[in-house]
Amino acid sequence: MLEKDTLRKADIFSGGLIFLFGLFVVYQALQMPMKDTYGGVQNVWYVSPAIFPLFIGAIIALLGIALTAIALKSVGLRQLGAVLGYLASAELVAFLKQPATIRFYAIMLVFSSFIFIMLPRIDFFPATVFFLMVFISMFYFDDDQLLFKIMLFFIAVTILLIIFFATGLEALLADSMNFPGDWLMLLCIAAFAIYAWQLVKDQAELRRKYRTCLLLAVIAPFTVGIIFKFLLLVPMPFEGAVVELLDTIWYYDY
Repeated sequence: MLEKDTLRKADIFSGGLIFLFGLFVVYQALQMPMKDTYGGVQNVWYVSPAIFPLFIGAIIALLGIALTAIALKSVGLRQLGAVLGYLASAELVAFLKQPATIRFYAIMLVFSSFIFIMLPRIDFFPATVFFLMVFISMFYFDDDQLLFKIMLFFIAVTILLIIFFATGLEALLADSMNFPGDWLMLLCIAAFAIYAWQLVKDQAELRRKYRTCLLLAVIAPFTVGIIFKFLLLVPMPFEGAVVELLDTIWYYDY
C-alpha cells in the first residue's frame, strides 16, 4: 500500500482533474435553457433541467478544490514542485506503460467509442453486440497480451468508423443502400469474431471463454433491447437495420 505522503501528493493532481471535470459539467449544463415558453406558458428558472447538473458540477468542482487544498496542507507547498517534477519524469512514463494502466486505457477507449461514435450513428443491437464482444473478451481472457492486441483491433475499427462518417462516405452509400453504417458494423463483428478465434484457438480454456463471450454479447443486448423497445416502448438511441427487422417481425399482421 502506498504511504500517506505519496497518496497526498497524488491527491494534488487528482484534485485538479476533479475540479476541471466539475467545471466541464457546469459548462455543459449552462448550454441547457434556463427559461423557455411552452404553449404560451413561461417556465421559471428553478424548473430548468439545467439545475441538477449545475448543482452536481459545482459540488464536484468544490470537492476537487477541497481535495487539492487538503493535500497541499498535508505535504506542504514545497512538495508541489516534486509532483510537477514527477509528471515530467521517466517514472510517469513507466507508470503509463503498466498493465493496470493499459486496462484503464482500454476501458476508457471502448466506452468512449461506444457512447460517442457508435450509439448515435449505428443501430443499437449490432453496436452493443460489438461493444460487449470486445469489452468482455478484453478482461475475461485475463491475458495482458491478448488485451493489448484486442485493444489495437478496436482502435483500428474506431478509426475506420470515424473516417466512414466524417468523410461523408456513409451519406454517399445511403443513396444506394439502407443503413450502410449498420452493415459496416456487422462486418466488424464478423471480423472480430474471426480475429479473436485466431487468438484463442490453441488453448482449450480460452476457447471456452470465447464461446461464453459470444453468447453473452448476443443474448444480453437483444434481451434488454427487446424489453425496452417493444414492452416498455422506449426508442433506441439509433434505430437502423436490425430494429427495422425486429419491427417487421413484432408487428407482423397474421
